[in-house]
Amino acid sequence: MSAASALPAARPLVGVLMVVCATLTFAVADTLTKHLAGLYAVPVIMALRYLVNVVLLAAIFRSDLPKLWRVNRLWLVLIRGLCLAAASLTMGLALKVMPVGETIAIIYLAPFAVMLLAGPVLGERVSLIGWIGSSFGFLGVLLIARPGGNLDPTGVLLALMNAALSTAYHLMTRLLARTETTVAMLFHTAWVGAVIFAVLALPELPNFAPTLPDLGLMVLLGVLMTLAHFLFTGAYREAPASLLSPVNYVHLLWAGTLGWLVFGHLPDGLSLIGMVLIALAGAGIAIHTHLSTSRRVAEELPPAAV
Repeated sequence: MSAASALPAARPLVGVLMVVCATLTFAVADTLTKHLAGLYAVPVIMALRYLVNVVLLAAIFRSDLPKLWRVNRLWLVLIRGLCLAAASLTMGLALKVMPVGETIAIIYLAPFAVMLLAGPVLGERVSLIGWIGSSFGFLGVLLIARPGGNLDPTGVLLALMNAALSTAYHLMTRLLARTETTVAMLFHTAWVGAVIFAVLALPELPNFAPTLPDLGLMVLLGVLMTLAHFLFTGAYREAPASLLSPVNYVHLLWAGTLGWLVFGHLPDGLSLIGMVLIALAGAGIAIHTHLSTSRRVAEELPPAAV
């Protein structure tokens, strides 16, 4: 029997489809956030979103609640949760004044920053292809957020802040993944966000009078975000990260399409070029990583037994 046959069968197509569905779910949630942020205070929206997230996780894992709480590096887990809460706040505020497609494109600066900082922070090596791809990705962001463009400067700044916070969040995720379970990290980020936004929402509550449909949309937002995270988690059980990473950039397509269909926002020529550059650079780096990893694994496998 060969070494490969001893491994559980991978289902790469299932993993790819799950990431496509996850990015679509995130894009729908982004569009929903923009709609709600135009009507209500962002902290109130996020408080309900995170509360729904906590309730859903507790309901799903009710038979093993200690699994949700059990962590080894509590302070780092809590700081990670603070980073995500701050990223959610800047995301909501950015979407309030920015088109969905351009906002998501700027936020996709984070994967390039994670890759470049993973060297000094986590000791991971960045290839020449990685440096070249990152340069094109940064150029794409500059085209979108260029001075003299049609984007709100405050919104651009908020999107860039989100990219910085997302970079810190993802670096801490990669660090904590060595000692913590995915479920515990999800739960801790959920309750930390719920507590923070509950406090921030208090001054807004006297003026908070949502219609029943809008309240339902806020609950739906929490459900969508929880579903998207579970789809991503499940996808990485079905296929390697190096294969799935390029698929993440479908998020830009979904975000741009929904922004156009729902709000009538069409990127101008330079912004569209920037979005394409970001997607091609990110997907190119990921495909190169996948091919390099596959080649290395193939070289390390022993010859099949006769």
